[in-house]
Amino acid sequence: MKIGAILQACRERAGLSQEELAFRMNRSQSCISKFENSVKIPDAITFMEWFKQTNTQEVAVAFLMGMDGLTILQTLLPMVGGFVCWIIL
Repeated sequence: MKIGAILQACRERAGLSQEELAFRMNRSQSCISKFENSVKIPDAITFMEWFKQTNTQEVAVAFLMGMDGLTILQTLLPMVGGFVCWIIL
């Protein structure tokens, strides 16, 4: 699964339109669309800002730690907003 699908799911879970997220991130709606469709790959700063703006930092950690995209979408993302605790050693 491509990162774009995860980014889109996080945005939708946060209840944001592409236009709203674009405004928050000082980007164009077209740019947000390209990230979500995996036409463009976000740099590290954009990647982390996306998860900050959508309040889904747990998803970023899971992705960076190697969890596959399908597992993130099916298991982790539904819990975001609820009680999720990560311990990093």
